[in-house]
Amino acid sequence: MEWLLNLYLGLRLSETIAVIAATGTVVAGIIILSIIVNFIIKKILLKAIGKVVSKTKTIWDDEIYHKGVFNRLSHIVPALVIYFLAPLPFPDNMVITGFIQRLAVAYMIGIAILVLDALLSSIHSIYQTYKISKSRPIKGYLQVLKIVITTMGIILMITTVLDRSAAGILGGIGALSAVLMLVFKDSILGLVAGMQLAANNMVKIGDWIEMPSYGADGDVIDITLQSVKVQNWDKTISTIPIYSLISSSFKNWRGMSESGGRRIKRAINIDMNTVQFCTPEMIERFSRFEFLTDYLISRQKEIEEYNVNHNVTDAYPVNGRRMTNIGTFRAYILSYLRQHPMVNQEMTLLVRQLPPGPQGLPIEIYLFCSDKVWANYEGIQADIFDHLLAAVPEFNLSVFQHPSGRDFRLIRGE
Repeated sequence: MEWLLNLYLGLRLSETIAVIAATGTVVAGIIILSIIVNFIIKKILLKAIGKVVSKTKTIWDDEIYHKGVFNRLSHIVPALVIYFLAPLPFPDNMVITGFIQRLAVAYMIGIAILVLDALLSSIHSIYQTYKISKSRPIKGYLQVLKIVITTMGIILMITTVLDRSAAGILGGIGALSAVLMLVFKDSILGLVAGMQLAANNMVKIGDWIEMPSYGADGDVIDITLQSVKVQNWDKTISTIPIYSLISSSFKNWRGMSESGGRRIKRAINIDMNTVQFCTPEMIERFSRFEFLTDYLISRQKEIEEYNVNHNVTDAYPVNGRRMTNIGTFRAYILSYLRQHPMVNQEMTLLVRQLPPGPQGLPIEIYLFCSDKVWANYEGIQADIFDHLLAAVPEFNLSVFQHPSGRDFRLIRGE
């Protein structure tokens, strides 16, 4: 500093300007040095660490690296440069020097908070690779630990910058806590709930959520400190207190939107009086159905081999194995859906028989429609069941429905 001051005085500058120029030069040099150190760490050291980590066989170092622990930790080095070199530009002014050093320390505390946050996230990721994580989750405990670390770190940052005792600030906060909880109860609950929603990625603008207790069923259009606004499908607006999303249950359809399809789950109730064994004439007629050709060939061969091996005759259909019209209809539905262009073949697709009851024998169709747009989805679902309902009589089956006035008039011959 003295050398620079003498240099500028030798250039016939006034003492005041010389002091300012020397101070500015030292400050600029410290900033440039910090930038150079940061560049070396980022471009050389971190890349070297990344290469070493990628070559190891362990998983934990990869998680720590990819969660940004080393990247965040590297920010401390420039702060250390500023901290140790802060006395150079202001050798005779301990007030400014002390303030700069306190800012550097506060910055390092903030970086330490971020490093610990990333480290805890990596610990959670590593823990999830073990089977015990499914029965003993630790995410909640880590979140509490993150909140405690963040709170204590912010207090330390404030006390460091203000050069005050942490005990005094904590005492003041304790005295005001009762008043703050009373006056800002909703805001505090909203703040905590908002942090939990953000940390768990539970809801965001654009999500379709459903919360019947508040009459909400639509898209989230706004998230504030105290409430979440939902535009329902009838274009009305529902306002939900944000902490209710934490304390109560709601359905978020984001998973469906981000997946490859939207679920269709619906049953056709068959009149059980129409269920029967297939006759040769029925099988011959079914073989003309395009979706059943391969099924009938393989199924008949399988049944004939079984009956021959077990010496089963055709005298009584109940003996041995036989094809039924309801089973053939189920095979037709499955074959039809497997060739439908709007059915996602990569997701669950099944046709199953539910327990029979007073309303007949339910045949449930479970699939995922590739088009997730509501209007298109409803149209595709209707087209599928239009076809299946029209196909039911082709298998000598009837759809079950309760008798209507028209049925009673037909019985009376009217």
